Amino acid sequence: MLGQVIRDLIGGAGKKAEQVKSPMPAVGNDNPLAEYFYRNPGPGACKWHHYFEIYHRHLQKYRMQSPVVVEIGISMGGSLPMWHHYFGPGTRVVGVDIDPACRQFEDSATTVMIGDQADRNFLAALREKVPRIDVLIDDGGHTMVQQIATFEELYPHVDSNGTYICEDVHTSLWPNFGGGYRRSGTFLEYSKGLVDKLSAWHSRDPAALTVDAFTLMTFGVSFYDSVVVIEKRSMEPPAQFMVRDSVVYRADTGPTVKT
Repeated sequence: MLGQVIRDLIGGAGKKAEQVKSPMPAVGNDNPLAEYFYRNPGPGACKWHHYFEIYHRHLQKYRMQSPVVVEIGISMGGSLPMWHHYFGPGTRVVGVDIDPACRQFEDSATTVMIGDQADRNFLAALREKVPRIDVLIDDGGHTMVQQIATFEELYPHVDSNGTYICEDVHTSLWPNFGGGYRRSGTFLEYSKGLVDKLSAWHSRDPAALTVDAFTLMTFGVSFYDSVVVIEKRSMEPPAQFMVRDSVVYRADTGPTVKT
């Protein structure tokens, strides 16, 4: 179990870890997530440094808004209080892990669910238990089956103005996780296919590409090193306008879409 392996490595090899630890990276006051992480007062956590800029860019709009945050992959438990600190009072955090030992991180503001994210029945149970999700962060097992199943089962369930983040997408390049460079069936290639759907309004070949549920509920897809961020928003057919001499004209005929 990945979470237990990490805990064993940190706890059982403390002396070795001390020998190779690096100085804290310089962080400014403009990213409270990085500030909290590198001064972590509680359980252990492990994150790639550049993730904090990505998080803050896409998630700062939820701060002090009492969001419901689901994080798949708890490991050492340190990210759970980090989300509470970042999003502020009233935040509800739901942590998901396959390792039963992670139940220890549950408290009055944090729910822990134990299950396999590749199990679609478990994901259906999660939908039942968590009727609203504002932010979903997939930092789980990172296999192709897990990432794709989680997206397909939970992305439609995320709030209409929510944000879905899949981390460690570099495993799409690793054969032992089911990946490989441009290999069909990886989460990275799967995600690239979603990009076409954003512009499906303009397709001239409806047999190959047409507006679907993803088009209607998605504002954008952002790719970063090892991270894919998908932002939800209820979308309408795009409209093009022209302005001349302070008069606004409709420059397109308005796509007709069957929904």
